[in-house]
Amino acid sequence: MVIHRLSVEPDHEGARLDTFLATLLPEQSRSSIQRLIKDGRVTGPHAVLRASTAVHAGQTYEIDIPSPVAATPAPEELPLRIVYEDRDLVVLDKPAGMVVHPGAGHTGGTLVNALLHHVKDLSGVGGELRPGIVHRLDRGTSGLMVVAKNDAAHQELSRQFSDREVDKEYIALVWGVVHAGRRIDTPIGRDPNDRQKMSTRARRARNAVTRVTFAKHFEGVSLLRVAIATGRTHQIRVHLSAIGHPIVGDPTYGGIHRRTAGHLRAVQRLERPFLHSARLAFTHPADGRRVEFDSPLPLDLQGVLDDIESRVE
Repeated sequence: MVIHRLSVEPDHEGARLDTFLATLLPEQSRSSIQRLIKDGRVTGPHAVLRASTAVHAGQTYEIDIPSPVAATPAPEELPLRIVYEDRDLVVLDKPAGMVVHPGAGHTGGTLVNALLHHVKDLSGVGGELRPGIVHRLDRGTSGLMVVAKNDAAHQELSRQFSDREVDKEYIALVWGVVHAGRRIDTPIGRDPNDRQKMSTRARRARNAVTRVTFAKHFEGVSLLRVAIATGRTHQIRVHLSAIGHPIVGDPTYGGIHRRTAGHLRAVQRLERPFLHSARLAFTHPADGRRVEFDSPLPLDLQGVLDDIESRVE
């Protein structure tokens, strides 16, 4: 990653932001500059920047250019738990800590690298960096994902996700008391103050719905099953934090508490948010069967939960 800090001189007065940046950074195409602006990698005197924003003498802009990644990911023999596989798709149980696809800072060790080793006929619809990828899980989130093995399956599964025909249910441990039946229907977009985060206070946001389908209360925390119809970035983490109940162990959205009651000290062992994709159901793209998969809590989360339960019962 390279950060450039550029000042506007009088001869650039009134120029478009993308034109100004492309002029001073000739190694970057104007279209790539526009993508960086859209992705929030350009900051300046205004909270919201567009390619067409006019620049003025004396202003300063910073542009964050990610490091280049390999054009084609290499297959890597990484551990991968495949739950189900046929000629059209793969359902797998992603471990926590694994990034889904290559990007800036993650050129290897990703789920895509592992898939290219384990599965020889992935769909190309997602592009060279994201073959077969229909949806994603955050790096720190474990659990079920479906991957397409051919273009027809990729297109149909993508349609089902877009039309909200896929059932996705997660297990989360949150701070405080949250009751089953709670529905959070608040749009989510890029945080205006931190481009690495999402927020319910974003100026430009997309609708998002999260429902709590089950709740078990302990003293100070609640174990939830959460269903989402939409699949916005960080959706469950953002929504639960927005209502004052962040996911335990989530450093980005307020889930780290320095002081915890004695019966909750096990949460200090967590090295990631207590969030797991536990159930995934969709219509098989080839034969129309409704298929459903379940994944138990991984050992790191189950161990914390067992410790808490043993101290409060």
